[in-house]
Amino acid sequence: MFSGLNRLIKIILPKRLFYRALIIVAAPTIILQVIITIVFYDSIWIKANKNITRSLVAQLKTIEEMYQNDKKNLDFFTDSYRNNFNFEIGIVKDKLPEVSGERKFSPMDRSLRRELKSTFGNNNYWFSTSKFKNAVDIKIKSQNEVIEFLVPKEMVSASSVRLFVLWTTLPSLVLVIIALIFLKNQTRPLVRLAKAAERFGKGEYVNNFRPSGAQEIRKAAYEFDRMVKRINRHLNQRSEMLSGISHDLRTPLTRLKLQLAMLKEKDLSKNMSKDIDEMESMLNNYLQFAKTQATEGTSDIDLKRLFEQVKKNYATKNLQISQIEGIHFKGRPLSLKRCFENIIQNALTYGKNVLIEFEKTTNRIAIIFHDDGPGIPEDQYKNVFKPFFRLDKSRSLNQSGVGLGLAIVEDIINSHGGNIQLGRSKLKGLQVKISLPF
Repeated sequence: MFSGLNRLIKIILPKRLFYRALIIVAAPTIILQVIITIVFYDSIWIKANKNITRSLVAQLKTIEEMYQNDKKNLDFFTDSYRNNFNFEIGIVKDKLPEVSGERKFSPMDRSLRRELKSTFGNNNYWFSTSKFKNAVDIKIKSQNEVIEFLVPKEMVSASSVRLFVLWTTLPSLVLVIIALIFLKNQTRPLVRLAKAAERFGKGEYVNNFRPSGAQEIRKAAYEFDRMVKRINRHLNQRSEMLSGISHDLRTPLTRLKLQLAMLKEKDLSKNMSKDIDEMESMLNNYLQFAKTQATEGTSDIDLKRLFEQVKKNYATKNLQISQIEGIHFKGRPLSLKRCFENIIQNALTYGKNVLIEFEKTTNRIAIIFHDDGPGIPEDQYKNVFKPFFRLDKSRSLNQSGVGLGLAIVEDIINSHGGNIQLGRSKLKGLQVKISLPF
C-alpha cells in the first residue's frame, strides 16, 4: 500500500528541484489561507449574514403588520423608512411574479430565502438580488395586496467579505512571488553546476566555471572543479606518457629495420619487415591520436557538414549516406572525423557496400553504419573493444591498415558522452551504432 502511494507521489510531484522547493514554500501558505478563509466564512461571515438577514426580515414583518393595522398612515411609514433606513416601499394590488428571481448557489439568496420562508410562509414572498446593482427587490404578499420593498444590499449581506478575501489573497501572492525570486537565485548555481557536469561528461573542457550560491552549493561546485582539473591532468599525463613511450619505441624499430635490410635471407627479412612496418604504423597512428586528444579543443560541430567532408575522402559509389537534418553539438571535430573514417574504412576493407543512417530523438542522435562483410560473432562484441585484441577468423579490426581500432574509437565516443554498440546489419554484415548527445 505504502509503496504504491510512494510511486503515485513520485509521479505527481514535479521532477525539477525549483518546483519542488516552490511547493514546500508555497503549499503551507496557500493551505493556511484556505483554512482561514473557510473558518471565517463558516463561523463569522455566515453567522453575521444570517443575523443581518433575520433583522431585515423582522423589520419587513413589522412594516407589514403595522400596515394591516393602520393603512391610513402609509405615507408616514414610507417616508420614515425612506429617510431613516433608505427603504423604498410600494403597495400594489397585483400577484407575485411567477418567474423566480432567486439564484440557487448564492449564499445571500439562500440566507434570505430561509428567513422569508420561516417568517411569511411558502409562496408568500418573492425577491431578486440581481435585478438591481445596489438594491434587493423584495415582494411580500399581504392579503389581496403586494408590498414591494427596495432595500440596500448592505442590509442583506455583509460587505466586508470581499475586503477580507482581498487582504488574505494579495499578501499570499506577494509572498509567493518573493519566494519565486529567492528560489530562482538559490537554484541557479545548481543548474550551472549540472550544466557544467553535463558538458564535462560530453568531453568538453570546463575552464570558466565559477562556484556560486549558498555555502553547501559552493563547496560542491568547488570540489567538482577540483575533480575536473585532476581528471584533465591525469588524462594529459597518460597521453603524454604513452606518446613518449610510442616515440621512444620508434628508435629501436628503425634499428631493427636497418639490421633486417642487411640480412642475406630475404624471405625471412621480408616477413619480419612486415611485422615491423605494422608496429610502426600502429605507433604512428597512436602518436597522431594522442597529439589530437591533447591539443584539440571543443567547438560547434555541424554533423551534416562533417559527413560531407568524410564522403569526399572516399571516391566510391559503395558508400551511401542517408539524408540528415542540420544537427549541431559541441565536440572535437577532428577526433570524431577520424573515428567515423576508421569505421568506414574497416567496413570497406571487409565488405563491398556501406550504408550510413541516422535516427534522431529528443536529445540524442544515433549514427548507424551497415556493411555487407562477414561480420563478428556475437560472443566477441565486447572483446573487440579491448586494446590489442585480435579476431583469428572472419575479420580483424586491429590489423594493419585499420586505423585507430575499435578500442580508441570507443574512447573517443565515450569522451563525447556517447556510446557505441555492435549488432547484425540489415546488409547481413556488421552494424556499428554510435549514439551521441546534442
